[in-house]
Parts: sequence; structure tokens; C-alpha cells
Amino acid sequence: MSGLFGQPSSTASTNTTGDISKDVTLTAPPEDGISDLKFSPQSEHLAVSSWDKKVRIYEISASGGSEGKALFEHEQPVLGCCWSKDGTKVVGAGADKAARMMDLSSGNTTTAQQVAAHDAPIRCARFVDIPNQQSQMLVTGSWDKTIKYWDLRQSSPVASVTCQERVYSLDVMNTLLVVATADRYINIVNLSDPGKFYKTIQSPLKWQTRVVTCFNDGSGFAVGSVEGRCAIQYVEDKDSSANFSFKCHRSTPSGVNNNTNVYSVNAISFHPQHGTFSTAGSDGTFHFWDKDAKHRLKGYPEVGGSITATDFNRTGNIFAYSVSYDWSKGYAANTPQTVNKVMLHAVTGDECKPRPKTGGRK
Repeated sequence: MSGLFGQPSSTASTNTTGDISKDVTLTAPPEDGISDLKFSPQSEHLAVSSWDKKVRIYEISASGGSEGKALFEHEQPVLGCCWSKDGTKVVGAGADKAARMMDLSSGNTTTAQQVAAHDAPIRCARFVDIPNQQSQMLVTGSWDKTIKYWDLRQSSPVASVTCQERVYSLDVMNTLLVVATADRYINIVNLSDPGKFYKTIQSPLKWQTRVVTCFNDGSGFAVGSVEGRCAIQYVEDKDSSANFSFKCHRSTPSGVNNNTNVYSVNAISFHPQHGTFSTAGSDGTFHFWDKDAKHRLKGYPEVGGSITATDFNRTGNIFAYSVSYDWSKGYAANTPQTVNKVMLHAVTGDECKPRPKTGGRK
């Protein structure tokens, strides 16, 4: 019996090296660097944003096939994208200082309306549920050092909160909003009181923050840095004993003593069912981890370029990752030969399942 992408439906194994040989390439990928990708929370559709100024929406079939369904453009590179909870709207966050939204329920497949504006490029956007508000709102984070909340029925922001520095990454889960900025600040917002920071901490990692991603239960978040490290951080002080960090995305060249190549952690994604998570980096590898057992579940071979973005689909049986230039060596290293592709990996068997608890572990 075969499963997704023709894979065996169950492949339980103790082997910690994963297989990417059956990963499927997305049809008609972006023409320039891929900045972000996000699956719809309601259907098998994938949004992909790119430095080619476009956001593309693809439909993914059970066999791994893909077909472009919609596309909209910004005036400058698109740095991030997100979906509304009902799966009808896609937003792009642009270097043109604008967030633009396509309403797929209207039948429109080519144009988007501007729904947010900042004084500098918008790095990221997420739809959020504010308690006691009837409709979802949009939060945007910008290099102008602010986050802004938008009611999509109005042209002006409902609220604006000033951060210490430029916003590099943000994520939301339930009432938890986490905003990471330059200079390693991490601001935590309780969306029950969205106009102020509930808590501000310095990243537990010593180098620049690349990504923050919330746990599925909203109790904390994972942080990835440019120095090949990941941190697991809980919001409340009572859980601080469970905080830890670990090294990842590093390699030791053969024949070279005391020398380690260190790579940026570019993306962190949590499995929607199991609560395990992935890290992906500039070394071109991705790994699956169990934070509760502090254990690596699977590591995968190098994919032929830096991995810039990742996401699981709503059921957790597809893991998408983009292979693209990550700008870590400046514009001169971005050549016409640089690969730009999105790969779809079928998650099977025990790849992302938590490590079984043993008698001595609580």
C-alpha cells in the first residue's frame, strides 16, 4: 500500500538519516530568490513569495503534482507571505513598504489591494485573532522599527507599537505574538492587550536573530540565529527551567583540525500534529527535532543550495522547503546560475513523531 507521492504508507525506522530522493519539485517556481512560503490552513494550496516581486499560489495534489492557480505583484521584492485563517486571503509583505492582499474567494487571480503601509520595507506579516474582535486583523513588522495592526476594512492602522530596532521576524499562535528585531531583542505580546509588550528579552543566542516561530500551544517559541544555533524559549518564568539552546547547521571539513563551518538557521517550522519541529539552514540541510526529549529525530542530506524557507501543510504529511540564495554573501554572489526551487517532501512513518518516552523521563 502506498501513501503520499507514492511513498510506502509506513516506514518506521531507527535510521536517523532521512531520504530526499523522492522529494518532488514544484512546477514553475519563482524566477529569483525565494523569501517565504506558507501552506493554506484550510486546503492544499501553497503561497510562495520572491525577490522577483511576485507572490504565487499553487495547488498541490496528493501525488506531489503542483499547478499555479494565482499570482500577484508588488513594486519591489516580496519579503514574506501569509494566509488568513479561513484560507481565502493571501498577503504579501513587500520591500515597497506595502502589504498587499489577494482575496481568492472573489475569483480574482491576478491583482491584490494594498492593505498596509510603513515608512520602510515590511519584513513580515501575520493574521491575528484579537480577543473580543469579530474579524481577523493583520499585523505587520517593518524595518521602520514598528509593528502595526490593521483592520482590513480601514486604510489606517488600528494601532502601532514602536520596537527597539528593525523587525526581522515575527510569528503568532493563539494569543502569543513574538517579534524579533535587530540587536537581538525579542518582544512578547499578549494579544489580549496588543498595544504593549508583555515582556521583552534579549535573545538567549549571542548572534543576530534570523527567525522566531511559536510553539503549537502558544507557550513559547523557537529562535534561530546566524551562528548555527537554535533556542527553545518559554514565555513564563515558571517554565524557564525548560529553556535550552543547541548547536545545529555546522560542519567540520575533513582533514582540517579545530575548524568548524557555521551556517545560519534560516527557517523553523513546527509539525501541526506532533509538535516536533524542523530547522533549515544555509548549509542546505534540514533536520527534524523533538524539543521535549531534546533529541534529533532525522537529519537530511544537503539539497544543493541554501534553504531559505520551510512549512508543513495543515495535516503535517507534506514538508515544503525552498532552495535559493539567502543573500548571506551579498548581491555579488547571486548569479544567474543560482538555483531557485521549491521541493515537496512527503512526511512518512516516524520521521516527525516524538521520541517514545522511557521510564525515567517525565
